Amino acid sequence: MRHLVIILGDQLDLKSSALDGFDPQQDRVWMTEVARESTKVWVHKARIVTFLAAMRHFAEELKKAGLPVEYRRLEDPQNQGDFIVELEAAVKRLKPKKLILVEPGEWQVREDFRQASKRLKVELDEREDRHFMATHADFEMHAKGRKGLRMEFFYREMRTRHGILMEGGKPVGGGWNFDSENRKSFAKAGPPLHAAPRQFLPDAITQDVIQTVESMFPEHPGTLGDFDWPVTAAEAQIALEDFIAHRLAEFGDYQDAMWTQEPWLFHSRLSAVMNLKLLDPRQVIAAAEKAYHTGRAPLAAVEGFIRQILGWREYVRAIYWRFMPGYGEMNELRAQQPLPKFYWTGETDMNCLRDAIGQTLRYGYAHHIQRLMVTGLFSLLLGVRPQEVHEWYLAVYVDAVEWVELPNTLGMSQHGDGGIMASKPYIASGKYIQRMSNYCAGCRYDPALSTGPKACPFTTLYWEFLLRHEPRLKMNQRMSMQVRNLARLTDAEKEAIVEQAQSIRTSLA
Repeated sequence: MRHLVIILGDQLDLKSSALDGFDPQQDRVWMTEVARESTKVWVHKARIVTFLAAMRHFAEELKKAGLPVEYRRLEDPQNQGDFIVELEAAVKRLKPKKLILVEPGEWQVREDFRQASKRLKVELDEREDRHFMATHADFEMHAKGRKGLRMEFFYREMRTRHGILMEGGKPVGGGWNFDSENRKSFAKAGPPLHAAPRQFLPDAITQDVIQTVESMFPEHPGTLGDFDWPVTAAEAQIALEDFIAHRLAEFGDYQDAMWTQEPWLFHSRLSAVMNLKLLDPRQVIAAAEKAYHTGRAPLAAVEGFIRQILGWREYVRAIYWRFMPGYGEMNELRAQQPLPKFYWTGETDMNCLRDAIGQTLRYGYAHHIQRLMVTGLFSLLLGVRPQEVHEWYLAVYVDAVEWVELPNTLGMSQHGDGGIMASKPYIASGKYIQRMSNYCAGCRYDPALSTGPKACPFTTLYWEFLLRHEPRLKMNQRMSMQVRNLARLTDAEKEAIVEQAQSIRTSLA
């Protein structure tokens, strides 16, 4: 054999650079499902099914295209449960002259394959992931000479380079972003009438995967009764068209809004298929941009959506590879609390957390504000060790791959990197959640109170966070107003807040 082409579960792209120059007469594709990927963190059942179902469908696509595929299923009695052990066995059996691999989405996986190729004395041809619109070299050029890295400047550079929402060298509409227009909450009546995302009911292949996962991982978190995620490139394209037609126009207005028992609202549900490489971000951006130019969606909605992909998605990947492997161990705020057990059950008397975690355990999904300003905010204010928060996010969301999840969680959500990802901690009291949702209606806690039996834990912990980190925060211009508000508190009020915060931590330990 000439080349053994390794395709991982998040590299399901028929146009992948791994397949450049592929010769069916001399080369073979190698794919394997391994139990370790589902057990190194306690992975949600829906995430396991999404990856494995997508892999099996992709393998069938490759075979239809005439490519020979070596495929090992999870339930195969000979499966050793580990990528590298399986690879070593395949290399000894097939004796390829070279291994081909697109850069993995996880630093440790990349290192494992590099070390394996040395032990096996087989050359490893590690190729660029063309799925992304910025290379590592592009970001290094952007970062050169800068004292700090900020997504906004990178995003503007990407817009200009790729000519997206640009007109005569300037941004369409005269502004680079329209955040001020994209922070609406719902009225008391709740969300306006909207179409639910297109469902993709499991076919025979996916049903087989569901049965395997239920059998092999019965104790893992999550349920599969509602599983309807797209798992093929064709389904991903339909999901994109559905979002553009039915939800993009209102996405901008309500992208930060939350509502009880409304998991999807106006969000796209496209991150999982993009992260599996079943959907190219260029297609997504082009479809959104076309919706603006044809009058199907307003500029603020289209720009806000495109910024999530061309800006944040590309930026977090660049941050990940620039700062790994040390990035994953950062803990600048010295947070040491354990993750509360209710993150795995949803059993809490705080309405917002019960709803956000409940839908996460049911669907393997929560939109970005639920992640940042509910589950992430609480763990940040509580002082949870960021590595535990990272492991939870990596485990429970169907779209989680380490390159995107780690910087978003440890950096942006938990401020564990001290400001590499974001210039300030994203903190707020319970009043923010009250403003952006209906979660506080009927909750036993009052977001206006920081002490006493009805005090909202978010509000208590918010003020205690400011007190605990005041020396650091007062040096941050973007935090100055929040820190100055501490002057309104008397010494007795401060002491009461600290005592109540400690009581919360003790009750959750």
